[in-house]
Amino acid sequence: MSDTSTAYEPAVVVGVDGSEHSLRALEWALSAAEGLGAPLVVAHVRSEALQLGAARIASLGTAGTAPELPDTVVQAVRTVVEERGHRVPVRYESLDGSVTDALPAVARGARLLVTGSRGHGGFASLLLGSTSRTLAMTAPCPLVVVPHEARAAALEDGAEAGRVLLGLHPEETPDEVVGFAFEAAHHRGVPLETVTALRLPPSQAALLAAPSPALQVPPPLPLADDTQDLLEEAGREQEERLRPFAARWPGVELVPVVVPGDAAGRLVEGSQDAGLVVVGRHHRHHLGSLLIGSVAHAVLHHAHCPVAVVPPASAEPRT
Repeated sequence: MSDTSTAYEPAVVVGVDGSEHSLRALEWALSAAEGLGAPLVVAHVRSEALQLGAARIASLGTAGTAPELPDTVVQAVRTVVEERGHRVPVRYESLDGSVTDALPAVARGARLLVTGSRGHGGFASLLLGSTSRTLAMTAPCPLVVVPHEARAAALEDGAEAGRVLLGLHPEETPDEVVGFAFEAAHHRGVPLETVTALRLPPSQAALLAAPSPALQVPPPLPLADDTQDLLEEAGREQEERLRPFAARWPGVELVPVVVPGDAAGRLVEGSQDAGLVVVGRHHRHHLGSLLIGSVAHAVLHHAHCPVAVVPPASAEPRT
């Protein structure tokens, strides 16, 4: 089912199921597509009952004459989109299979895959459902999870309210993640705050106060007076890591932040007045299973604004 062709332009894909959570994701995705000048694909994975009913009808009918069961969710969403209006081409897709298989398949080559935080039957106190959690590990493109109303922050007007937050480990964060954050800030016309959190070792005094196993001598650790030196060194590493990206996007106002403590906690706190948090996804485990990093996991579960989980270029699941 389609309105207008998306041709070969990479699209923004949004998964919908008719729930209020998915309608919030739809609105975010449509606004994002309009800001990027990209087409929008609205994808609904039909229920198992509808898929079975369609297969049963097809098996009983003559080829080419079996009636097609209407996708009432797509019909309702189409009405919502047309009443809102849109400035980009919109295409509607009714998909079969499981949600966690069908959405990644339709999102191959897409600019973004957008979902709500939970579907039908989700508990309002929880941010993330099992489907979004799985997609965060398997999506072939950046996944944006839009929080439900119970967790969404009430943003004030102004660029600061909509800034992009990037969780950055200077040595480990892939280029794709950093580039995505810069591009997002560029298209939104907002500052980019890069957060590098430094876990400091305990002071010598704390170590001496703590019991230690016999015959084990702890390695030398920095004293409390070295904290500032460590933060300054981390700041230099961050600046060096960001320099080529800042040169590529000179119009992006960069707000570098280096702080002691926990990266996830800082990002969750900042999400209360941010427009988008960007985090990276861990690569494939050596045993073959897909993993999501602890920072991404915590931010997805607790953030108050949309979260983008960006895979490295080599992270697309094998088929």
